Amino acid sequence: MKRYLIVNADDFGLSPGVNRGVIECAEKGILTSASLMVRWPAAAEAAEYARKNPAISVGLHVDLGEWVCRNGEWELLYKVVDTENAKAVAEEIHRQLEEFKRLVGRNPSHLDSHQHIHRTEPSRSVMLKLAAEMNIPLRGATPRLSYCGDFYGQGADGESYPELLTVENFKKILTSLEAAITEIGCHPGYGDDLESPYCKERNQEIRVLCHPDTRANIESSGFELINFVELTSRKVT
Repeated sequence: MKRYLIVNADDFGLSPGVNRGVIECAEKGILTSASLMVRWPAAAEAAEYARKNPAISVGLHVDLGEWVCRNGEWELLYKVVDTENAKAVAEEIHRQLEEFKRLVGRNPSHLDSHQHIHRTEPSRSVMLKLAAEMNIPLRGATPRLSYCGDFYGQGADGESYPELLTVENFKKILTSLEAAITEIGCHPGYGDDLESPYCKERNQEIRVLCHPDTRANIESSGFELINFVELTSRKVT
């Protein structure tokens, strides 16, 4: 049985450094897709690249806020809306979708969210409905598409695990995949222009995603790289 792999970068548009990293991984590495954060100043730059380079599919990375773990405790870094207010959440998600369309000039190829806020209500119902209306995948909610978030260089409490961001570990992740179609999430970027606890790890991700052995391991594992547009245009069955 043939197997397919989508390698999707979150946080496209977050900063110029993240944009550079995502683009490098798309042009020199194995990246096939990205998810755009439309609220950030570098979103227009990312959208311009998306318009000119259809080989990389671009979806909407809904951004309602961010939490960080410091000294063992979770702190709110910023909040866009009250994530428990159904009306405010729905309005903001629709606003970000319209901004995506304005920037990119088309519907997103897929939907997901910053820190997986779409896994909980009320965001989940709103995004499920939008995904159905646009006939596009929603991360973790599309039957034939599995999501793998194992390629990440920090633990649940924010501790750094650089040993997880290696060519060897990426190969281990590949061997663990069982689904016919899998999306592997990643967060490449040059983090020197970010105020974020996940910066140096982004640089490490670039090295792995652009390493020739990583592509060779994908091919030898029997995967074909595709993007979300190829998935939803019925080229993949």
